[in-house]
Amino acid sequence: MAVAGVALVTGASRGLGAAVAQRLAADGWAVAVNYLHGREGAESVVRRIRAAGGTAEAFGADVVSEEGVTALLDAVEAGLGPVTAVVANATGPHPEISLNELTWRDHLDQLEFFVKSPTLLVQAALPGMRAAGGGRVVLIGSDLADRATPMMSAYVAAKSAQVGLTKVWAKELGPDGITVNLLQPGWIPVERHAGVDPTAYAAEVPLRRMGTPEDIAATVAHLLGDGGAFITGQRITVNGGHVI
Repeated sequence: MAVAGVALVTGASRGLGAAVAQRLAADGWAVAVNYLHGREGAESVVRRIRAAGGTAEAFGADVVSEEGVTALLDAVEAGLGPVTAVVANATGPHPEISLNELTWRDHLDQLEFFVKSPTLLVQAALPGMRAAGGGRVVLIGSDLADRATPMMSAYVAAKSAQVGLTKVWAKELGPDGITVNLLQPGWIPVERHAGVDPTAYAAEVPLRRMGTPEDIAATVAHLLGDGGAFITGQRITVNGGHVI
């Protein structure tokens, strides 16, 4: 299988990240499967990729830490080669908090995952992308940025900030042949949603079904593939039309 390059997918031990990692590997990317606490899950993803004939390694790192990101990129380069695609998918808890109880720390918790981490990752990957003559960046956002959901102001603010990052970075890095896009999924049930009934949500979706991790993975794969070569600075919502 021809290797398209090295793709780093953060938070890839389960859920959307795992599906993205497996799809990119199937498309010929050597995939760095990042995890923080889910080592067994990440290693399981790597085994599935290798069993299917792909290339992958698992890399543990805290991607909201400057030192963690630097060590991660060094390890990936030593193991697979320079990173030429970054999929910033890692997330943390996003509790529902009323305005009356909201603190600045609550805001910072979300900004660290959705603004600080992508910034560190892209900065660290830039030398390799520039040396390669180009690269791809995909931030995984959320359609909640467009839904004004009560009790979610810290999360929504941080996800909305990614819209600005995407536009500015696309203009700034375009001359280097680097595309930057934001993918905004709707609610995509994964392992952590076990036991939650999606019936009411699905009834509001024009396509009358829930999205799957594979739906998200397919869009990421398009943005990283030849078909996405002239797409940059865009936010692409993948939610079956739930927000139009």
